[in-house]
Amino acid sequence: MRQVSGDASLLRRLNSAAILRIMRASEDATLTELAKAARVSRPTAEGVVDDLLAEGWAEECVEEQGDRQRGRPARRFRFRASAAHVVGVSIGHSGVRATVSDLNGGLVSVRRRRLAPDTAAPDRLAATVEQVWLAAADAEIAVGDLVAVGVGTTGVVDGEGRVVKSIALPGWTGLHLQAELGARLPVPVVVENDMRLAVLAEHWRGAAQGRSNVVYLFTGNRIGMGLLIGGVPYRGSHAASGEIGRQPNDNWVAFRHVMDYAMSAEPGELRSSRQSAEFAISRARDGDERAGQAVRDFARGLAAGLIPVVNPLDPEMVVIGGSLSSAGDLLVDPIQELLDEYCLYPPKVTASGLGSECIMLGAVRLALNHADRLLFTPPA
Repeated sequence: MRQVSGDASLLRRLNSAAILRIMRASEDATLTELAKAARVSRPTAEGVVDDLLAEGWAEECVEEQGDRQRGRPARRFRFRASAAHVVGVSIGHSGVRATVSDLNGGLVSVRRRRLAPDTAAPDRLAATVEQVWLAAADAEIAVGDLVAVGVGTTGVVDGEGRVVKSIALPGWTGLHLQAELGARLPVPVVVENDMRLAVLAEHWRGAAQGRSNVVYLFTGNRIGMGLLIGGVPYRGSHAASGEIGRQPNDNWVAFRHVMDYAMSAEPGELRSSRQSAEFAISRARDGDERAGQAVRDFARGLAAGLIPVVNPLDPEMVVIGGSLSSAGDLLVDPIQELLDEYCLYPPKVTASGLGSECIMLGAVRLALNHADRLLFTPPA
């Protein structure tokens, strides 16, 4: 923090930002505790807190009747998370999801809209904007009052929010998504690759909490991968981390096992790779031994694809996410067995509990990180 000699206004803003950050990091605090943590006098802390109360950033804790003791208890204050809101958006080939969150990550409203995979880019953009407006309306919040909108999308996304390349969404390659949405929404917009946001969500609210080095494998209509290194989602030298790209026959060879099983079990039904996996998993749960073997072979195929990533990166954990993560131990156990066999230091393998919401939650965290920089960074 630089010298601020003589500038009382700047000093006041610095103290305000410091006390607000302290208040936000704690459940509640007294004036004395805030003053000590911020290294200011108690009268200074009291003046700042009075301002924060008046501006709606803080609130006084209401004492429960049963908590009263003799004498007047010290007043306690806490950060008011509902003072502002952000929106997290997930844009995928099958639809758009948007959720409003308060500044502590409490979800207030969610909107979803299904889209055909071949939806044109202008229509997908329009649907995205619509879902933001509808989610904000559900929460009774004006879009212009939002602090930030975070967006996760498939494709290679550069540092300016431009989709450099996308093989999943028509017309998406070359789209400056951040600028396009920013021109349609009266609020700052930040855009990131969906797999990086998925692993960010796992680190924030999922299985990877407290972990620093994590491999996240997304399983669903496609295979994706997110890497958390040193507690930060890895972007790569071309911002392409997370995008595995096209594979021979448009799927990992692992899917062959469940696709062959589904075709032999019901020859008249045509299923995608994801649908075949879901069909086999369902049959395996019902006790079908052939389905169980197909799922096991599918899981070991996924593990074989993970080994060349896990061995050199040496992660603490592998998280299996996406829609197929609901298979739980049917996938986790065979993957763990193969990693135990072939990895020098086998990581713990676990299924995500966030399911298909992971990208949207990661987008919320992205928006909150941007809001933190806007709202809580002391003035330079």
